[in-house]
Amino acid sequence: MEKLRIAIIGQGRSGRNIHGAFFKTEENIYCQVVAVVELDPERRKRAEEEYPGCVAYEDYRELFARDDLDLVVNASFSHYHYPITKDLLAHGLNVVVEKPMGRTYFECCDLIKTAKDHGATLAVFQQSLFAPYYAVPKAVVDSGKIGRLKQVTIRFNGFSRRWDWQTMQSYLGGSVYNTGPHPIGFGLDILGFDPETRVAFSKLDLGLTSGDAEDYAKIILTAPGKPVVDIEISSMDAYSNFNLKFQGTLGTLQTTTKGYTVKYMIPGENPEQPLRSQPLKNEMGLPIYCGETLVTHEESQEYEGSAFDVGTRKFYEMVYHKLRNDVPMAITPEMAAQVINVIETVHGQNPLPVKF
Repeated sequence: MEKLRIAIIGQGRSGRNIHGAFFKTEENIYCQVVAVVELDPERRKRAEEEYPGCVAYEDYRELFARDDLDLVVNASFSHYHYPITKDLLAHGLNVVVEKPMGRTYFECCDLIKTAKDHGATLAVFQQSLFAPYYAVPKAVVDSGKIGRLKQVTIRFNGFSRRWDWQTMQSYLGGSVYNTGPHPIGFGLDILGFDPETRVAFSKLDLGLTSGDAEDYAKIILTAPGKPVVDIEISSMDAYSNFNLKFQGTLGTLQTTTKGYTVKYMIPGENPEQPLRSQPLKNEMGLPIYCGETLVTHEESQEYEGSAFDVGTRKFYEMVYHKLRNDVPMAITPEMAAQVINVIETVHGQNPLPVKF
C-alpha cells in the first residue's frame, strides 16, 4: 500500500499531539509526513527530527512549490482554518481541516464550493463520530433494543480552568467552537443531519475562563418527528458521570468514554396494564399508587480505544480510500458545515462582549 504524502500545518496540541502522534504509530498504514509548517523555529527543528525525511517550512505558501503532496492537514489556529484551507484548495491541494471548519455557515459552503471548483477533496476532522464511545452505543440504539428514541442527553463537562488562546473570541475560541463540534456532531447525527433541525433553546455563559469566550453552553436541538437532543458543555461540573444518555420507549443506555450500560425491556415480557379511570385501591379498599416490578435486562460493555486512536485511524482510513479509490466519505464537509450552522445560530442567539 502506497502511503499518502502528507504535510501538516501546525505543530501544536492538535497538529503534533493528535495527527502527528497517530502518524508515528504502527496503526498508521495510510500516511507519511513529508512536510511540516510551523512558525516556531524550535518546533520546526523538532518536527524534522520526529518525522524522518520531513522538511519544515515557516510559511504554508512554501508548500505550493511542491508537486508531491497528496494531502495537507490544516491544524493551524482556529481563526486561520477558513482562509488557509481556501488558499490550499484554490491551489488544487486536498485538505483535512481541523474543527471548527469555519466561523460561519457561509465560510463552510465557500470551502465546499472552492474544493469542487478546483477538483480537490475537503475533509473535516470530526473523527469523534468514529469514536467507540459513540459508534458502539449508537449501533445498539439503532438496533431498536431500547425502542423508539425520545431524548438524547449529551454532556461534555468537567471542572477546570483555561487561559490559552482558545478562550478568546478573536481566535475563534470558546467551548462551542472548540469542543462543541463533537457533541453537536453527535446530536446532528442522531437526528440524521435533518435539514429541518433547529436550535430550540441555547444559552452561553462564562464561568472559569480567563478569556472572553464562553465555557458554559446549553443547546437543545429538535427536528420534526425526531428525539429531543439536550447538549451541555460546561467547565463547572465537578460531578459529571456520563457523556451520553439515550432514552427510548423500552429502556435507557448510558455511556462514558470507557463503556456503556443499558437497561431495557423485551416486548411481551411486561403485558400492558389496562387503563383504569377509577381511583386505585388495595384489597382493603385503601388508596394505592400504580406500582409493579418490571421485567428488565441489563448489559454493559467496555470499549477498546478512543477518539484519538480508533477514531483517528478510521478517519484517515476514510480519507485514504477517498483519495486512492474515490470511495465516498462517511463524514462529509456538508455534515461539518451543518455543525457550524448550529454553532453560528447559538452565538447569534447569545452574543457575548468581545474584550480581547
